[in-house]
Amino acid sequence: MSKLGNLGARLHRGEISYDFVGKRKIWYGVSILITITAILGLAVRGLNMGIEFQGGAVFTTPTGMSTSVAQAEEYAKEASGHEAIVQKLGNGSLRIQIAGIDTDKSDQIKQTLAKDLNLNSEKLAADLVGPSWGEQIASKAWQGLGIFMVLVVIYLAIAFEWRMALAALVALIHDITITTGIYALVGFEVTPGTVIGLLTILGYSLYDTVVVFDSLKEQTKDITKQTRFTYSDIANQSINGTLVRSINTTVVALLPVAGLLFIGGGFLGAGTLNDISLSLFVGLAAGAYSSIFIATPLVADLKEREPAMRALRKRVLAKRAQAAAGEDLVEAPAGDEPGDAAPAVVGPRNQPASRTRGRGRPSGKRR
Repeated sequence: MSKLGNLGARLHRGEISYDFVGKRKIWYGVSILITITAILGLAVRGLNMGIEFQGGAVFTTPTGMSTSVAQAEEYAKEASGHEAIVQKLGNGSLRIQIAGIDTDKSDQIKQTLAKDLNLNSEKLAADLVGPSWGEQIASKAWQGLGIFMVLVVIYLAIAFEWRMALAALVALIHDITITTGIYALVGFEVTPGTVIGLLTILGYSLYDTVVVFDSLKEQTKDITKQTRFTYSDIANQSINGTLVRSINTTVVALLPVAGLLFIGGGFLGAGTLNDISLSLFVGLAAGAYSSIFIATPLVADLKEREPAMRALRKRVLAKRAQAAAGEDLVEAPAGDEPGDAAPAVVGPRNQPASRTRGRGRPSGKRR
C-alpha cells in the first residue's frame, strides 16, 4: 500500500507519467472495436427480456423440493410448450417462470405442473404478470435516461465548457452500449433490476470523468501565458495526477459488486442478484475506462482545434526545438575522460598580463 501511495504521489507531482493522450488513437480503436462487438451482439442475439417485459406466469413451489432445476425446466417446457426459467431459492423452493402465456393457459399449466411435481395444485402458487407493466417500466427508464443526459450536458457546459460536456456524453453512450451489448452476449435476463443497474452506473461513469475535468480546468486557467506545455500535455498531467485515485475508487466499488455477481449469483444461483450486479460490474469498469481513455483525450482533441491552442502548440514546439538545438551545441568540459583534449576557445579572449611587465621601472610596480 505504501508503494501504491508513493506511486500516486509521484504521478500527482508529475515526476513520472504515462502518455494517455498521446496514444489516444489506440484507445479510440479499442473502444470502437468493443462497441461494434456490443452492437453486433444486440443485433444478432438481442436482449433476453424478462417476464416483466413479455408477460407470463410465475409459479412457486413449497419449500424442501427434491426436484432438480433441470427436471423442473423439462416439466415446465412440456406443460407450456415454451422455454421456462427455473431458479432454486434459498429456502429450497423452486421459482418457475414462463413468458408469453395468458390467464386461461396458466391455469392448465398449473394443474399439469402440480401433477408432474407430485404437489397439490393449491400448494403451487401462481402469479400472472402483464406485459404492460414492463412496458411502463421501460418507458419510464428511457424518459429518465433522456432527462438525465440533458441535465448532465447542461450542467457540464455551465460548470466547465461545451467540449467537456460533449466528451462526457460520448463516454456515457459508450458505457451504456457496452453494458447492454454484454447483456446480449452473455444472455442474462433483462429485468427491472437490470434497468435500475443501468441507471445507477450513469452516476459512477461520470464521477471519475468530472474529477479529471476539474483538475484539467484548474491547471489550464492561464495556459496561453506560458510556453512550456500544450493543452494535451496538461490534459495528460491531469489524468496521471488523478489516476491512482480513480483506480482506488473503482476497485472499492467493484469488490462488493463482484461479490454479488460471482458469489451471490454464481454459487447461490440468485437470479435477481445477477440482473443488477452484472450491469453494475460492467458499467463501473467501462466508466473507469472511458474517463481515462475516452473523455479526457477527446476533450484534448477538441481543444487543440482552437486557434489559440494551435498557436500555443506552435510556440511550445518552437521553444522545445530551440532548446534541443542549444543542447546539441554544448560541449563536455575538459578532463571529464582520461585523454580528452581541452576544447578550443571560440571568440576573443583576454591575454594574461606578462610577469615581466613593470620590471626596470623605478617603482618596480606593474602598470
